[in-house]
Amino acid sequence: MSGDDLVVGVDIGGTNVRALVVDPGDGSVHDRARGSSAGDGPTLVATIAGLVADLRDRGHRVAAVGIGVAGLADRSGTLRYSPNLPGVVEFPLGPEVERAVGVPVAMGNDATCAALAEHRLGAGRGVDDLALVTLGTGIGTGFVVDGRLLWGAAGFAGESGHMVVERYGPTHHTGQRGPWEHFASGTALDGLVGRPAPDRSVGDDDLPADVLDGYCREVALGVANLVQVLDPARVLLGGGVSGIGEPLRAGVDRWLGGLLLGGDHRPPVEVRLAELGDDAGAVGAALLARGGA
Repeated sequence: MSGDDLVVGVDIGGTNVRALVVDPGDGSVHDRARGSSAGDGPTLVATIAGLVADLRDRGHRVAAVGIGVAGLADRSGTLRYSPNLPGVVEFPLGPEVERAVGVPVAMGNDATCAALAEHRLGAGRGVDDLALVTLGTGIGTGFVVDGRLLWGAAGFAGESGHMVVERYGPTHHTGQRGPWEHFASGTALDGLVGRPAPDRSVGDDDLPADVLDGYCREVALGVANLVQVLDPARVLLGGGVSGIGEPLRAGVDRWLGGLLLGGDHRPPVEVRLAELGDDAGAVGAALLARGGA
């Protein structure tokens, strides 16, 4: 594959912008750059354009740019809503970045992009129906159905962290009462243990067993809802909390069957840890930019 086929995959979070030079053929990462996501829409465009220019200055010929962003990213490339990027709401981020960098730009939700990457290159290989659940500050999800990425009518499919699991539950910062991410995000686990849980490394065994078990049930409750709607063969757990590793995977798996309607009569749903880590969103955005969806 020639240098002209390399793509910059951009992952925009509430604090940082990560830009990776990706070979979309095999998902290999050739270089990296990072900037701040603070500011309004034009400021963010300038940040992304600057990162692309920096990567070009290092000798990378960039054929396209893909952007994954947390929030409601519609098919036109406009970020309709993001609680973490209030200055970019209703801003045509994709088209403005395309104008600034001079190559085609594709944009999608970050968890949807990550699901694409895991399906093609990671723990979702070999199945046509899967759900990716990212457990971090909030909860993001992405789905592959019948071998194709699920977008929805506007491109908003996957905002499962905001589905209500307790109608009269506590009020979330979004104004909703009882959404799934209030109980099962990394932020929720932080509250249970009194310190940042998503930064835990695999093998960290000082999380109390009863706390972890209760948390796994909250994760499994939302996963069960997804399974009953979409019937995936495999569920992948990603995001910062997945650093807990096998205890998290096993705990969710243990609870899941008992929360499903007719659980004893259904084929088991395989629960796995995602494989691509923090790179998944940017790599998936790069695949998206090359028509990978």
